[in-house]
Amino acid sequence: MYKYTMRAACRLTALALAIPAALGGGAAAAADVAPSLLARAQGEGRADALIVLEAEAPKALLRQDGSYLERRRNLVDTLRATAEVSQEPLRRWLEEQGVKYRSFWIVNMIQAELTPAQIAALAGRAEVARLVDNAPSGLRLPPQPAAAGPQAPEAIEWGVNKVRAPQVWALGVKGQGVTIAGQDTGIRWTHNALKSHYRGWNGSGIVDHNYNWHDAIHAANGSCPADSPQPCDDNGHGSHTVGTMVGDDGGSNQVGVAPGAQWIGCRNMNAGNGTPASYNECAQWLLAPTDLAGNNPDPARAPDIVSNSWGCPASEGCTAGNEVKAAIDTLVQAGILFVAAAGNDGSSCSTIFDEPATLDSAFTIGSTTSSDAMSSFSSRGPVTGAGRVKPDVSAPGSSVRSVVNSSDTSYTTMSGTSMATPHVAGAAALVMAVNPALKGDPQRVMDILRQTAVPITNSQTCGGIAPTTYPNPVQGYGRIDAYAAVILADTIFKNGVD
Repeated sequence: MYKYTMRAACRLTALALAIPAALGGGAAAAADVAPSLLARAQGEGRADALIVLEAEAPKALLRQDGSYLERRRNLVDTLRATAEVSQEPLRRWLEEQGVKYRSFWIVNMIQAELTPAQIAALAGRAEVARLVDNAPSGLRLPPQPAAAGPQAPEAIEWGVNKVRAPQVWALGVKGQGVTIAGQDTGIRWTHNALKSHYRGWNGSGIVDHNYNWHDAIHAANGSCPADSPQPCDDNGHGSHTVGTMVGDDGGSNQVGVAPGAQWIGCRNMNAGNGTPASYNECAQWLLAPTDLAGNNPDPARAPDIVSNSWGCPASEGCTAGNEVKAAIDTLVQAGILFVAAAGNDGSSCSTIFDEPATLDSAFTIGSTTSSDAMSSFSSRGPVTGAGRVKPDVSAPGSSVRSVVNSSDTSYTTMSGTSMATPHVAGAAALVMAVNPALKGDPQRVMDILRQTAVPITNSQTCGGIAPTTYPNPVQGYGRIDAYAAVILADTIFKNGVD
């Protein structure tokens, strides 16, 4: 396993020496300042900001050869060295000002609370590209199924059956050797359906949260401490999504698509409210997980798949070219499949509003019902500026029963594209398990899931694309079929054909 040992430190030093020449120099115009940031700072005396630097990792220093793990390691080293070199004068200035800050390298930026005067001073610095708002926004779910008391198990839940995961299990394929990550409201790791699937649990009473859990929320709330040293869920949403990926209590609660996979997690929302900084902090940790102290990042321990049932709206600063997009693009560049919920603003066309669903690098998921119809709430395309039809595919998302955070034996039913997305992450784990050569190649995994999706009956036309044309902006290529995808992946593995 790769570790940042003395050899790694020497490699970073060599990169750091090469960075200044590779970056070049030159005069820079005054930095852009987000109007919302300035308004908040003027109204409240200071505001939480992201200071984005001009310097980017030089492409000339990025490897194109070797395995995906070797390329990922080089990418992480180059990003870290770029941030270390280019941020040093700015960090020194912030320290002189007595400003506490948090430094990032997945995107070259620094988070800090700033006064209007400090914002003005930073806008005039040559190394600063822009200053943007780090305002929070909350989860947006459709109306939920009415509470009906304790949720009765179906043994294998309907969504798991609908995507034909049990037929894959019958082949002896359950996601073995694949790691899935959830970044969300957290996870109740001790839940009976989740504990045995946690990468930090050895099954014999020993737990190690290092490299398996990170908390990007640095303030306590009523449910979770700040910087929780173990997985904690202050909402229930995150536990529910991880349950749909891997959940199985060994008895009558088979709620997950890939119960043989392992999960790790990062909390990127505080009781359902996230910020660009918390999203990027989790993205950075997922690219190179660290120990609980935040040290010794190790890209070899990154997950194969990240499931994302959250959205960052334009009102929060997530627009084309922003820092969250850059972090997600980097995760995919590093060979990690990034699966994202389309959103719950349907049923009108052009209602996929928020990143990451709008990004070309993300695999965007719509929601279906148990009768293979599109869920009324599922956001539809087309997405302005997207390079391909969104959503990519669809999956079960209406009235899905899975884990909840209230106890180690509790389950509940929820609806949303949030619930559809982990079905696809689980299916991707099955595909990688049957053909491990697909790890590190998210484009091929996406292609397999698209090619094997089942078109469903639909009469809605969006973007001038007929509902009988696939992909279309309502359902993408259709509802996923994990069994068909695994058969295709296995054929590729055995025969070396596409």
